[in-house]
Amino acid sequence: MAEKPSVLFVCVHNAGRSQMAAGFLEHLGAGRVEVRSAGSIPGERVNPAAVEAMHEVGIDISAATPKMLTPDAVQASDVVITMGCGDACPVFPGKRYLDWALDDPAGRGIEAVRPIRDEIERRVRALVDELLPTR
Repeated sequence: MAEKPSVLFVCVHNAGRSQMAAGFLEHLGAGRVEVRSAGSIPGERVNPAAVEAMHEVGIDISAATPKMLTPDAVQASDVVITMGCGDACPVFPGKRYLDWALDDPAGRGIEAVRPIRDEIERRVRALVDELLPTR
C-alpha cells in the first residue's frame, strides 16, 4: 500500500452513504488518507438529511457534490468500499474490496438517517485503526 493509503467509497447516487463515509474519513484521517467518493448513477445533490445528520456530529459535507464513478478512481484507490452499487462497480485485480451493507438514506428523514450515520462512523473508525496503526 502507498505511504498515504487511498480509499474510494461508492454507492449508487453518491448522495448519502458514500458522502457520509467520505466526510468521516476526511475528518478522522486528518489528512493522512486520500479520500474519494463516487456513484454509478450520481444524484443531483447530496441528500439534505445526510448533510444535517453529519452537521449534528460537527462534520460539514454541504459543499460535497455527487461524482460519477470512473475506472480511474477505482484504479487510483487502495481500498474500494461499495455500499449497494451491485455490479456497477468495476473490479481491478490487486485492489481490496469491502462491501458495506447499509440502508439507503434516500427519501428518509433525519431520524432514519442517524442510525445509518452512526453505523458508518463505527465502520470508518475501524478502517482508520486498520489503515493508520499507531506506532
